[in-house]
Amino acid sequence: MAPMLAALALLALLPVSEQGPHEKRLLNALLASYNTLERPVANESEPLEVKFGLTLQQIIDVDEKNQLLITNIWLSLEWNDYNLRWNDSDYGGVKDLRITPNKLWKPDVLMYNSADEGFDGTYQTNVVVRNNGSCLYVPPGIFKSTCKIDITWFPFDDQHCDMKFGSWTYDGNQLDLVLKDESGGDLSDFITNGEWYLIGMPGKKNTITYACCPEPYVDVTFTIMIRRRTLYYFFNLIVPCVLISSMALLGFTLPPDSGEKLTLGTYFNCIMFMVASSVVLTVVVLNYHHRTADIHEMPQWIKTVFLQWLPWILRMSRPGKKITRKTIMMTNRMRELELKERSSKSLLANVLDIDDDFRHVPPPPNSTASTGNLGPGTDFRRSFVRPSTMEDVGGLGGHHRELHLILRELQFITARMKKADEEAELISDWKFAAMVVDRFCLFVFTLFTIIATVAVLLSAPHIIVQ
Repeated sequence: MAPMLAALALLALLPVSEQGPHEKRLLNALLASYNTLERPVANESEPLEVKFGLTLQQIIDVDEKNQLLITNIWLSLEWNDYNLRWNDSDYGGVKDLRITPNKLWKPDVLMYNSADEGFDGTYQTNVVVRNNGSCLYVPPGIFKSTCKIDITWFPFDDQHCDMKFGSWTYDGNQLDLVLKDESGGDLSDFITNGEWYLIGMPGKKNTITYACCPEPYVDVTFTIMIRRRTLYYFFNLIVPCVLISSMALLGFTLPPDSGEKLTLGTYFNCIMFMVASSVVLTVVVLNYHHRTADIHEMPQWIKTVFLQWLPWILRMSRPGKKITRKTIMMTNRMRELELKERSSKSLLANVLDIDDDFRHVPPPPNSTASTGNLGPGTDFRRSFVRPSTMEDVGGLGGHHRELHLILRELQFITARMKKADEEAELISDWKFAAMVVDRFCLFVFTLFTIIATVAVLLSAPHIIVQ
């Protein structure tokens, strides 16, 4: 990165040329007869030397499962194009140009071990061309490369991931790939990774003759050497394992005749059983808490155990309901009395009485009925509502039908209200039962842990000094 920045800074310090018609005339002159397929050398029997380097910006991800390394890298390719030379004095002092790469010949250097869907993950930037024919091409890109990851010593593992670059079609006799920096990749702008520590990135030039072809092929291989940061794993994985192992190893320091080896193992088994039981009972508590009245009915034994006796033992109470032994014994009797009292005072019962009165209205007499001279056995209500004419009877029948409809509506509304109250009460009972089970588990597991711990400590003669 430093040499490339130095080159760019040198270009910036050069005297500013008069751009405009001279640059246009220069481009037309250079590209008029330029062939992008022609290898730009003065002698076709000699290879074109391409200096290759890269700048590692960031290690984005190391995918151990899929054996992949994802990095952000800037490539750097320099070569001399014999067909792109000019005398700057003939073109108004224009010394350099920026030309899109699809109008020029450029080396087809690719990463051999690419795992990218498009294979080439670089962004096609402009090529900086100088008047002496030198070309500088710096394409950035996100590279996804294959890497053989060995996790034998996890989390104290080092990984060496190779990135092999070379020309895809030109052999070594046509294109000679040379390392730009013998020390390897440029790491001056590397962004530190939180999981991996970068050890180095050496580079090496290789000349290989493959079985398919007699010509030698040149490649440049950079090796990204990284080491896993163990601080996170040390505190979250290694330390707990060491503590648990140390507790297990303490049992071997006890005398064989003391019997404490079995006691310590029993203590570990008890703790494991307690943890497993707490998970199961937590599921039961959540199940009780989220039950609804339209799906689950509460059995009588749950009402007796979790709504009466167990809350009384645990000294728990519900809002507006104090749970005592006396209330538990009187609960069933009080519920029956409460139901009878509600039925006797309900509006529905009064409406039913009125309906019953209208159902016993006698048929109309032939003459006008008199309301006087009521005998001692005469019902005052029936005599008062008895019609005197046929028209009155018809009107009374219409009123009776209206009252009957009102009665049915009241019955429906009352039934819905009663059902809603029952569902709300049942849901409240399930939630209270969940609270009772939760409180019961708290007391039981706390007592169990205290008893088990004290029993083990008291039974170990070398822990407590007498």
